[in-house]
Amino acid sequence: MTIPDIVPSTADAVTPAIVSESAARPSSPLRRRVMGLALPAIGENLLHTVLGIADTILVAGIGIVALAGVGTALNVLFIVMAALSSLSVGASVLVAQAIGAGNTVRASHVAGQSLLWGIVLSLPITLAGLIFATPVVALYGMAPDATAVAAEYLTISAASIPALALMLIGGSVLRGAGDSRTPMLVTALANVLNLIASWGLIYGHLGMPALGVAGSAWGTLIARVVGAALFLFILLQVSTRIRVGGPGTWRPRWRTAREVVWLGAPAALEEIIIITSFAALTPIVVGLGTVALAAHRVVLNVLSLSFMPGIGFSLATTALVGQAVGAGRIDEARAVTNVATRWAIIWMGGLGVLFILFAPQMVGIFSGDPQLIAIGATAVQVVALAQPLWAGTFVIGGALRGIGDTRTPMVVSGILGWAAVGIAFLLVSIWPALWAVWLAYIFTGLPEIGALWRVWRRKVRC
Repeated sequence: MTIPDIVPSTADAVTPAIVSESAARPSSPLRRRVMGLALPAIGENLLHTVLGIADTILVAGIGIVALAGVGTALNVLFIVMAALSSLSVGASVLVAQAIGAGNTVRASHVAGQSLLWGIVLSLPITLAGLIFATPVVALYGMAPDATAVAAEYLTISAASIPALALMLIGGSVLRGAGDSRTPMLVTALANVLNLIASWGLIYGHLGMPALGVAGSAWGTLIARVVGAALFLFILLQVSTRIRVGGPGTWRPRWRTAREVVWLGAPAALEEIIIITSFAALTPIVVGLGTVALAAHRVVLNVLSLSFMPGIGFSLATTALVGQAVGAGRIDEARAVTNVATRWAIIWMGGLGVLFILFAPQMVGIFSGDPQLIAIGATAVQVVALAQPLWAGTFVIGGALRGIGDTRTPMVVSGILGWAAVGIAFLLVSIWPALWAVWLAYIFTGLPEIGALWRVWRRKVRC
């Protein structure tokens, strides 16, 4: 199967036939283009991660029960974010292909429709969250006090889902148009606001009421509303790369929605499958005790730092490969992927080394409990070994999405993600420790990158 075969064949889709290859661009300019998109995306993810870490530290100040409860609620919210990403991924790919083909009208139309449908689809999710928060978190089998904390946090957070949808889609649209700097700046502002509001509302500072764990959720809601408003303003009035507006912009177009979902739904399902597989680790960890569960949450925060380069290079690869497809330059798509893969492995591998060396100190930022530090540090050191493999899966998956193949990453990563859960269950039955849970991902990393690379080589005729 070649690239024209896997791009949606609807009438409005940008699906140029690639009949010839231009001369490959020099590696140095390509590296600058990749870094120009990847570094702001890494910065944006760094801001998200730092905010998550700061929120975790603030909540940890209330106690281990609060930390465990909020961590569980966030697992549920990650699934919701994955569902909304169907529009953001589809919009990013179609916008990138349209920009590559020089069709700015098409790019603007896709962007506007994606924002509109993001609001429409997020409203029933919000309603479901408000109604079913308690029974959903109860499925995790935590102690009653931790379950109550998780339900309260999730109920408040559900109200912010429409704003979250607009932020996800707005950032993806701009990155598809080649602008990853603006999403980073908007995220920075929203995160600072989130941190200040959460700090004030959790502990009653700055004249705000002391709401405890609920204050963290309210701080996030306020920040997301402000961030969504900024993205809308930029796309309607400010951006020079893509501008949303004009007659009929906000009239629902089923055809465009189908195109976006056609590309985005597999990517969203992939995220849901992966996140639910990570969530499925929680019942395994629960059996190890409350301290291990709290350490598990801390480990996720620490390890998310190592994922940032991979995610940043993946987003850059999707945008640049999509633009190359739109312009009919398949050789450039291959070169971009090679450059991004090499640098992602260097970055994530380097961070993995640092995590191995300084794991106790990093876990100690979140808690002074010696038992928690010992449990968490060992788990961090084990999973850090898989970072170079995950770097490759991030970038090659992004490259496949750029050419319109969002299904292969879904199948490969979904199968191996759940295989890791099964392996973790078996390993914990042998070694009842948190590090045994994460050891499973070393076994699945190599098959995952190998399968994705083989499909990529076949589809671009390397």
